[in-house]
Amino acid sequence: MFTPEEIAQQIPFCLGATDFPTLGEKYEGKVRDNYIKDGRRVLIATDRLSAFDRVITLIPFKGQVLNQIAEFWFRKTSDIVKNHVIAFPDPNVVVARECLPLPVEMVVRGYLTGVTTTSAWYHYERGGRNFCGNVLPEGMRKNQQFSRPILTPSTKAAHGGHDESVAPEEIVGRGVLTREMWQKLADISLRLFARGVEICAEQGIILVDTKYEFGLLDGEIILMDEIHTPDSSRFWFANEYEARFSRGEEQKKIDKEYLREWLAARGFIGEGEIPAIPDEIRVETARRYIEAYELITGREFEAEVGEVISRIQRNVVGLSS
Repeated sequence: MFTPEEIAQQIPFCLGATDFPTLGEKYEGKVRDNYIKDGRRVLIATDRLSAFDRVITLIPFKGQVLNQIAEFWFRKTSDIVKNHVIAFPDPNVVVARECLPLPVEMVVRGYLTGVTTTSAWYHYERGGRNFCGNVLPEGMRKNQQFSRPILTPSTKAAHGGHDESVAPEEIVGRGVLTREMWQKLADISLRLFARGVEICAEQGIILVDTKYEFGLLDGEIILMDEIHTPDSSRFWFANEYEARFSRGEEQKKIDKEYLREWLAARGFIGEGEIPAIPDEIRVETARRYIEAYELITGREFEAEVGEVISRIQRNVVGLSS
């Protein structure tokens, strides 16, 4: 495990942006830089951290952690649904097949929790009992497990916008997806979540909730983007869950909720000026990302302190030819 001192040494070398025009037309997402050319997409996971639909700061080693956790899960779930992966030529890079993105994020929740205005707990605490078509019982407490996982899809916002949580009937009614497509995505998403819960449990981790993105390739549903990473999922420590829940305490987390809560405690939940993030908060966030990698995969995180962009340049050279 990297020490906080070693993580701090990487702060000057955080990967904030890339510029590889030979790889194709560039699209910059919140976290990943995408290069599209000849039916292929090169995705480079930067160290940008987004929360509340805003890019907040840079976190050391975050891009590598995300990419390598996604690689782990893509391999573990390929029997459930095909994914877009062609190769992982660099710790921060995946080369993928270009798909037609479906305009819905499939969010699966196993527990009543969250701090954002789109979270199930935010909705429930304010009296809401129907969340995206799921009728929730009275008397639930924060961080309580649902009797079964629920689907709370959201429409994907345009670049810079906010995603919108909606009920499946509304998605079908708006013509965003056909009913048949929705049912297929729902089935795949719940199976992916069940696989994630199973594998995480073997490592002493609770997969709390997550989101999946899908596309179409030659009419076939393809899993895209990432899967079960600290950016797209919440994780808790299983051995502390019951005691903390019974005492009404927050759960011990291994995801980016730590930084979300730090921001929320300072009054920031997406609007207005982003508070300055101290280096010690960035280091602790990075430590949690690295810890997530090691706990989920059962492998030691391997990385070198130093500049990242030249290594990516070496490893992706020739991809555009």
